[in-house]
Amino acid sequence: MAVEISTKYIGNKKCDLIHPEGSTLRTDAPKEIGGDATGFSPTDLVAAGLASCILTTMAMFAQRHGIDLAGATAKIEKHMTQPPVQRRIERLPVVITLPANVPSEMRDKIEHAGNTCPVKMSLPTDVDAPIEYQYR
Repeated sequence: MAVEISTKYIGNKKCDLIHPEGSTLRTDAPKEIGGDATGFSPTDLVAAGLASCILTTMAMFAQRHGIDLAGATAKIEKHMTQPPVQRRIERLPVVITLPANVPSEMRDKIEHAGNTCPVKMSLPTDVDAPIEYQYR
């Protein structure tokens, strides 16, 4: 199944993204490359997509096993390459915090679901994206 997302360049390094269901999002370039940084940059969306994909994939797996991950969080850092290397995402370390009441016998399986989420599996192998799991 394909999803078509419409994108319109509106000027000043900004784009409007429109989801087929009507949701919209504006992107903006970071200040260090001439944008206003008034919204997520395209590479910020990659980082945010990874974090939300990990949480969503783990939550779907957990739900099938009667475990509620409500309140789980993800913090991700986006590290870009530095000149003279061409600008690209170099590293996306993620810290996932899950509820302490997740049964110990299910933790490895839930973490495996996070480690194999579709966005993580779609990243090039040279993008370092370590995931740390915490339970609180």
